[in-house]
Amino acid sequence: MLELKDVDFVRDGKLLLSGVSLTAAEGERWALLGPNGAGKSTLLGLCGAVTHPTRGTVEILGQRLGTVDIRTLRESIGHVNPRHPLRSPLSIRDVVLTGLTGTIERMPRWEPTAAQEGRALELIELLGISALAGAPWTTLSQGERGRALIARALISDPRLLLLDEPSTGLDVAAREQLLETLDEIHLRHPQLAWVLVTHHLEELPTCTTHAALLRDGRVLAAGSVDDVLTTELITQTFDHPIEINRHGGRWTATARRRTRDR
Repeated sequence: MLELKDVDFVRDGKLLLSGVSLTAAEGERWALLGPNGAGKSTLLGLCGAVTHPTRGTVEILGQRLGTVDIRTLRESIGHVNPRHPLRSPLSIRDVVLTGLTGTIERMPRWEPTAAQEGRALELIELLGISALAGAPWTTLSQGERGRALIARALISDPRLLLLDEPSTGLDVAAREQLLETLDEIHLRHPQLAWVLVTHHLEELPTCTTHAALLRDGRVLAAGSVDDVLTTELITQTFDHPIEINRHGGRWTATARRRTRDR
């Protein structure tokens, strides 16, 4: 589904990613963690065919960047960005339908088919916002917008889903609703692979299977969550003593006091 080999990414003369290699298979649900400036959003841009590597190779859904029509490839990738730049009062239904055209606004003179309309309403129901299907975007809470954007990403039946800090701006209740929704999406679409970017382990759904840790543009560790989300590796990634625990399939991170020499 996704394979990066020895990827470097340079912007304005600055090396943002260095020697990054990562492979995600069908049905794997990856968490991408690291401190601010580690390169998470840059890496997600490569995974979404938004940018190209400076060196190395990126293959998405069996297609190598640089040898494929990016517009066609992006049709199979769902991208959830909580900073969605829509400013007009489109209804949730219309926002979800824009996922079919890959646009922010509804395309002029474009009308969805009856099947597409039905699919949009199915996803709106799956995301638990049926009562708001006709509500304008400008009146929605951040949590409601987040769920609408996930429905928008899913309407094209993508094979790969990218979630860029989907819990941004959510209160505790809205965050928990979002994570429950992601677990439900996994149950409904078990073959869907995804990469979720976050700073916080508490924002990972229970269905997370793999994790990659980034620091200073390099992959510090990548693999099964049981092997990667450990006290030792998280402490190294964030350069601070952090205790990691897991209860009921969810993770918590607690700062530990540094020991002082006597």
